[in-house]
Amino acid sequence: MLGNWLKTSILMAAILALFGVIGAMLGGSSGMLLALLFGGGMNIFAYWFSDSMVLKMYDAKEVDEASAPQFYNMVKELAQRAGLPMPRVYLINEAQPNAFATGRNPEHAAVAATTGILQLLSAREIRGVMAHELAHVQHRDILISTISATMAGAISALANFAVFFGGRDSEGRPANPLAGIAVALLAPLAAGLIQMAISRAREFEADRGGAEISGDPHALADALTKIDAYARGIPMATAEAHPETAQMMIMNPLSGGGLRGLFSTHPATEARVAKLRALAVR
Repeated sequence: MLGNWLKTSILMAAILALFGVIGAMLGGSSGMLLALLFGGGMNIFAYWFSDSMVLKMYDAKEVDEASAPQFYNMVKELAQRAGLPMPRVYLINEAQPNAFATGRNPEHAAVAATTGILQLLSAREIRGVMAHELAHVQHRDILISTISATMAGAISALANFAVFFGGRDSEGRPANPLAGIAVALLAPLAAGLIQMAISRAREFEADRGGAEISGDPHALADALTKIDAYARGIPMATAEAHPETAQMMIMNPLSGGGLRGLFSTHPATEARVAKLRALAVR
């Protein structure tokens, strides 16, 4: 738990520093101060409300034992196996097969799955996927994931001001416009690299943890193979519009063109499946 709080603190500090750099480009020392205040406020907001923002962004609908009994009871059984409080359960009306977990801690967690994943996978494979998402909750890295998604989006928006309004030097004079463009391009990229460094390692850990929770590593391996084969050909409009949320998903939901493919937030599916198969043998 302490390790993840440390990671969260480092992440928030790094993103706050990026806010300061962009603010300095936009308005010198006063711009940096305003950007740091804005970034600090965003950090506080992200801690308390980023999960509800993401769920609303994807138009996720909460379900219960009456509205989705099989799916809800599956999550309930897995949460009990993992020793976790029952999370809120959501469905997203999207054809692409995918799922994610969010929340600031296990007591305020939520898991969400698309209708596409419920249609594609068998009950055993869905169980493996939801165990993976509950492993994220168990490892307490859902806060890191959700905050990084929210803050990366805010950095991208702030960086765009560098293009439209230009930058200022330390004496308040107009700066080189090319520098503003560079900041607008590099700041979101830096935020994405922070997300990527966190996300790739935690996906392997969540795969392992999910296999332990479900007791069936092959189920998750089979699910990942299917999701990888189908997700690439089915676009998810919300994820494409908000690519900073891609690292929250069990599989990268983006089309993968250009830098999005180069700086993927997820390990190669083949590597994940191989580790799960090896785990099943052991």
